[in-house]
Amino acid sequence: MIDNQKLAKQIKQGDIRAYELLFKAYYQALCNFANSYLNNIAESEDLVQEVFVKIWDKRHELNVTTSIKSYLFQAVKNSCFNHQKHQKVQRKHKEHLFHQSESSTDSTDQLETKQLSILIEEAIEKMPEKRRKIFHLSREEGLKYKEIADKLDISVKTVETQMGLALKHLRNELKSYLPIIALSFICSVFFELLFQGNPILNCLILV
Repeated sequence: MIDNQKLAKQIKQGDIRAYELLFKAYYQALCNFANSYLNNIAESEDLVQEVFVKIWDKRHELNVTTSIKSYLFQAVKNSCFNHQKHQKVQRKHKEHLFHQSESSTDSTDQLETKQLSILIEEAIEKMPEKRRKIFHLSREEGLKYKEIADKLDISVKTVETQMGLALKHLRNELKSYLPIIALSFICSVFFELLFQGNPILNCLILV
């Protein structure tokens, strides 16, 4: 049977054998005890090892008033609570950073989308009236070329020609406003908005 008081005294005096005996006697039980709080055996083992390291590092300050067994279990319990508190703070910090980043990204995306829509609307307004009307009937009202031709009493070929010129005009207008380095990114935004059913941004997709 281990003499707790004697063992504590020997460790305080720097007896490495007494320290090893203490470790072997209580290590596994302390790991199981820590795991009942942390529910993670690897973290529990690390925590118990840290407790033993601290005991040896501060052996000259070791002050056991009851039994060294009670001292060890209390030390592990306190370390578990501190560990859980630290993890909780870390989780809150990560959640805060995530929501902050998400909010910033959403705001940036909304601003970019709004700016793009304005640029496209301005480019459309620069088209000749007839071309602009054909473009709106095709892209915003969803009419087929034959339906547009019948509605405006023109040929299907005229509709095709005017739509081709409209799309070419839009691409040229946007290039004059947007940095070339951003074009690939902007295109991805256009396609995403297109698949969401945004009629204005359909203007960049070839017929």
